[in-house]
Amino acid sequence: QVQLAESGGGLVQAGESLELSCVASGIRFSINAMAWYRQAPGKQREEREMVASITRSGRTDYAGSVKGRATISRDNARNTVYLQMNGLKPEDTAVYYCAAPESSAWGQGTQVTVSS
Repeated sequence: QVQLAESGGGLVQAGESLELSCVASGIRFSINAMAWYRQAPGKQREEREMVASITRSGRTDYAGSVKGRATISRDNARNTVYLQMNGLKPEDTAVYYCAAPESSAWGQGTQVTVSS
């Protein structure tokens, strides 16, 4: 059974930084692409936005809204994927989810709230 456990969310002020972590189990982590999504307040699950993704070879992709402010990385030895977010804005407020798309697996999410 695939399990993804996010951590690192919280309440921050605009301009500050956060690093989210996601530890994966029950999955051959090193061969899986991983991604971070977010669901903004009032949005439905189907409206989750892909924030960043990383392939097994380390190629990354970012949503335009976070490009230049976000960095996704992975540590295969620790089965962990990270999302570093800098220069946070109130519009970054959302529940952030870790996902292993090829396994259709999602974490429970971690809340990020950015105050102005």
